Amino acid sequence: MTLTRRACLAGSLPLMRRAAAPSRPNILWIIGDDLGVEVGCYGNKLVETPNMDRVANGGVRFTTCHSTGPVCSSSRSGFQTGLYQTTTGTEHHRSHRKDGYRLPAPARLLTDVLRESGYFTCNLTRAASGLPVTGKTDFNFASARAFDGADWRQRAAGQPFFAQACLQPPHKGPAFPLARKRKRLVDPSRIELPPYYPDHPVIRDEFANYLDAVQLADDYVGAVLRALERDNLLDSTAVFLFGDNGRCLPRGKQWLYEPGTHVPLMIHWPAAFRAGSVREDLTTLLDVGATTLRLAGAKAASPLHGRSLLAGESRAPEAIFTARDRSGVAVDRIRAVRTKRYRLIRNFMPERPYTQHNAYIETEYPTQAVMKELHAAGRLNAVQSQFMAPRKPEIELYDLNADPHEAQNLAGSAAHRKVQRDLLGRLERWQRETGDKGAEAESPDELAQARVDDAAYLKRAGRNRE
Repeated sequence: MTLTRRACLAGSLPLMRRAAAPSRPNILWIIGDDLGVEVGCYGNKLVETPNMDRVANGGVRFTTCHSTGPVCSSSRSGFQTGLYQTTTGTEHHRSHRKDGYRLPAPARLLTDVLRESGYFTCNLTRAASGLPVTGKTDFNFASARAFDGADWRQRAAGQPFFAQACLQPPHKGPAFPLARKRKRLVDPSRIELPPYYPDHPVIRDEFANYLDAVQLADDYVGAVLRALERDNLLDSTAVFLFGDNGRCLPRGKQWLYEPGTHVPLMIHWPAAFRAGSVREDLTTLLDVGATTLRLAGAKAASPLHGRSLLAGESRAPEAIFTARDRSGVAVDRIRAVRTKRYRLIRNFMPERPYTQHNAYIETEYPTQAVMKELHAAGRLNAVQSQFMAPRKPEIELYDLNADPHEAQNLAGSAAHRKVQRDLLGRLERWQRETGDKGAEAESPDELAQARVDDAAYLKRAGRNRE
């Protein structure tokens, strides 16, 4: 019986039947590019994501998982090594593209560790596998041999594999116009906009288009799962499904607010995770690597910053940490600490506004352009105007229980003085203990390359709009 037909008959049943679990399962990472938690099983009622929901229903869903960086390359440089990108000097977005920078010892790619443990490692590409995948790596470092191949079929007989399937949606670019061709589209009028967005048709349209692209990503997830079933690998493969950073909308991607780093994480492996279970403990994508090695029976030569998510093997942290550094030519340094209730953000460069020049955002985010126009015309309210301010506050503090949209900055409040002091202390200890390299200036060559890349992006964008 096919996966699709089985789901129609019993959509709430586990994705895979329980069978004798191999001691060393195949492991598959399905990574949605810029995939936030706007997914059906996370409570979004406007999207239809049956394939992602099926993975969650057949395994465990983590409600409070965050990427360590709010943009692709810094986040991937973290979870592909199991170490904070700020520790390995890979924190700046799309950095080290020309200088051959290598990971500092003892940091290593997790695929190197898996290979030494006997796994065939593959980064699925459309050309090799026929699947709708990109083969994206986006590391801020050079690697001589990140993967062994581009399809799990290339492995030796009986050899376990580790594979990653990188999906382009819902990243801005081809996925957005392609998503509009789906039969079912999200109605922009039904979207409940967060309070920091003005109610404007362009903004509603962009948000709806992002949700359409999430649905397109779900179509691709279904294709990957069907490929597993085609090769009789469903019962022997542990499936991790997650986003590399949060949603690609203003105040989301590239920022350390909840929408910028909050990502879905689902793990389907019946031997270790009960079907339909939900975990609310604080989690980061670094934990994906640690859990992967644990399932594979592999061990890194030095400790990782993530923890195993297998039941009873680790204690949930009281706080998690995220970092934003240069993105494009937008030089910045921001650090954040999040507990169950609070998020504190420290802006080390408050003189740099939220809307400093960034070619990617200025060409791909119509919402920001509309907000700039409305702000100039005096038509934004106080909350909506915060993102247009000429400078950022040095400290931002939000009570996520009372203010889930992070609209009221409590920094400096007498009632929250103790919380602020505690969170600042936690953040400073984390920076010190993990060797945060963000204070180190980038080389002139790296900054010059960023300017070249920025100009090239603007030129391409202009050409595409002609």
